[in-house]
Amino acid sequence: MQQQLRKHLEQIVSLTDEEFALVLAQFTSRHQRKHQFLIREGERVREIYFVVTGLLKLVHTDAAGRAHVVSFALEDWWEGDFAAYLAQTPATLSLQCLEDTAVWCLSLEGYEYLCRHLPQMARFFLVKFARGGVAAQQRILSLLSLPARERYELLLRQYPTLPQRVSKTLLAAYLGVSRETLSRLAEPGPK
Repeated sequence: MQQQLRKHLEQIVSLTDEEFALVLAQFTSRHQRKHQFLIREGERVREIYFVVTGLLKLVHTDAAGRAHVVSFALEDWWEGDFAAYLAQTPATLSLQCLEDTAVWCLSLEGYEYLCRHLPQMARFFLVKFARGGVAAQQRILSLLSLPARERYELLLRQYPTLPQRVSKTLLAAYLGVSRETLSRLAEPGPK
């Protein structure tokens, strides 16, 4: 697990062995079973997560009780309720394991320590948060402007293995369509 984290970090920044030891000291590892929660809506968010193995879903439940899948987090992804984490406020999102999952956990204190003591880690997080913001904007724009079929095809291009790992009900919730509509979209078209 340590090597996977180091390889991930070094895609953006360089770290000596001593620096990586400082980084690693701020993380804890956790193994969660399928269906367990890392974050529950309404609870204080203490950590963000780097996915080593497994699959997570980030969900918002609206006032009517409808669950909206905000994102899926696969291997080598960071996930959490970032707004609640940074502000140390109750979560507005829930983060649940869809498979048995191994994660590295980073507290806000650990994050702040790394940013203060290792400038390259401040840069790493800046790049990651910026990329996450861009991805969130692109997702919002696709929901606002693309027809359901194009959103489905985009999902297949971006995450080709996801339909084999996630139920059609969850995929439909992510795409903002009914399960029936997703079934029609998934049918092979005329050749």
